[in-house]
Amino acid sequence: DKPMRILRVIPSMDPSTGGPCQGVRNLIPAMQALGCQTEVVCLDDPKAAFIGKDAFVIHALGLGKGPLCYHPFLLLWLEANLPSYDAIIVHGLWLWPSSAVRIAIQRLRRRVRRLSVSSFNSQSPAPKIPPYFVMPHGMLDPWFQKAPGRRWKAVRNSLYWRLAEHRVIRDAEAILFTCYREMELAKSTFHSYVPKREINVGYGVPSPPSSVESIQESLRSKIPKLPYQHPYLLFLGRIHPKKGLDLLIRAYAEIYGSEMNHSAPIPHLVVAGPLDSEYGKKMIHLAESVLSGNVFFPRHCANSIGFDHQSSRTAPAIHFTGLLQGEIKWAAMHGCEVFVLPSHQENFGIAVAEALSCAKPVLISDQVNIAPEIETGQAGLVGSDDQDGINLLLGRWRKLQSFERNSLAHSAYGCFVARFGVASAAERLLAALQTGISNVSRS
Repeated sequence: DKPMRILRVIPSMDPSTGGPCQGVRNLIPAMQALGCQTEVVCLDDPKAAFIGKDAFVIHALGLGKGPLCYHPFLLLWLEANLPSYDAIIVHGLWLWPSSAVRIAIQRLRRRVRRLSVSSFNSQSPAPKIPPYFVMPHGMLDPWFQKAPGRRWKAVRNSLYWRLAEHRVIRDAEAILFTCYREMELAKSTFHSYVPKREINVGYGVPSPPSSVESIQESLRSKIPKLPYQHPYLLFLGRIHPKKGLDLLIRAYAEIYGSEMNHSAPIPHLVVAGPLDSEYGKKMIHLAESVLSGNVFFPRHCANSIGFDHQSSRTAPAIHFTGLLQGEIKWAAMHGCEVFVLPSHQENFGIAVAEALSCAKPVLISDQVNIAPEIETGQAGLVGSDDQDGINLLLGRWRKLQSFERNSLAHSAYGCFVARFGVASAAERLLAALQTGISNVSRS
């Protein structure tokens, strides 16, 4: 049998953009093991440093323009190439790529109709029209329409929904969700939300590499002021207002600041994520203000920021590492005491599942959509996404006995295997695609 050919359409495969492109990278090897061949088309600069480093084909067409990431060549490319694939998966909404896929398929259907009534072309094979599926990655969450700081974007999304995006959802063969809660929340955002089918395919995370000593040494070179084998809490992700990092920094100072100068080691807080945004700079200054300067930065930016304090085992400290990728990211996961994500909205939280795969408990807000699975699996602690809630969350963790933390760690890995393994997620996705292809062939 010929392998199923899948095209994934996504605005960007830049690793710094967060979850969707990482989810694509996680699932493609597992899909290949099931006999699927996957390619990606995106609106990235073909000369970008990350292009060409993956083991699958990426068609980088160049950067899109404007707030919708418009690129005229994308539609032409899709019209020419869609018939060579068996299924199309659109990742994300609110940008040109999702509408471009729908329009390209409409044009292909018109071409097929013209061929069917043309006696001259009656013996020419009509181009195949593959079904397309949409994976919104939480972009239909009502939070995005209600958050106070997103009023303009909410108005823009409402207008774009009426003009185009509701048709993208309506005409898709199915909408693919990463967890049950995401699927339920999507129903309450827009009145004209009428998909043909909704499928919870889950989201898979591959098993991590081993925490070998050489990798840990590389990590320590990234965090030179963290004492050797010192415990630390880990935040790893985009430095963005919705992630609740400000709540975590204040909670850390509140819970652990009162313990300064005690003889027992106080866990440090490691913040791993890109630091080049205005919000990132605000978080750096917030951390410096609440800890009176006991804040550390990667070597490449230490001089420009100007802090060079001496770390202590018996005082709280916050380390900003910048973006961690590859083996060093996994070393950070393996080495942490606990993973923390206090998001105001999180569709899935790939980093949460990655922490579980390293047998690390997680402290998350109840706005992370997999919070019910974490609580059911006893894989960590869950709190509300406000200052009191995150303070309470860190306080609960601090008071746990060693045997209680060990129990959570054991359950964390079991939760990962049962719910978030990449192999089972790939099987669910393949089944959804096969069903959609069968439905189209019968119609």
